[in-house]
Amino acid sequence: MANQTNTSQDWYMLAEKDYQVAQHLAVAMYPIPTEIICYHCQQAVEKYLKGFIAFNGEEPPYIHDLAELCKLCEKYSAGFSEISPPCSIISQFGVQPRYDNAMNVTETDMRSVLRYVNTIKEFLKKEAPQLFSEDAPNLENGQC
Repeated sequence: MANQTNTSQDWYMLAEKDYQVAQHLAVAMYPIPTEIICYHCQQAVEKYLKGFIAFNGEEPPYIHDLAELCKLCEKYSAGFSEISPPCSIISQFGVQPRYDNAMNVTETDMRSVLRYVNTIKEFLKKEAPQLFSEDAPNLENGQC
């Protein structure tokens, strides 16, 4: 069995990469690829939640529905009900933007999604601070 903290930290590092890509695209590209940014936000939250599930000793399921993943996390902390609404909103960006150009995501929508991801990340820092500790690998310092 893999070390649960390492496995969960792997998920968190992958989540951080998606979140950082989303943030970078939001400031570095014009026109702003709002759908792709929201897709990376969905990916980040999915990986944050799967990391929390792995941290608690469970194999994360192969699903992409953030509301469902959030419900699974509630087994370990009832506080996850607080982030269920933003998870549900972000979940819609998981598959649709990759296949359908008809999705009309405004810059305002995209900025809201980025804020939701930050809120979810901050919530998870409180729930599993050791995954965000200084001992955990840090992408901002170039450690992977």
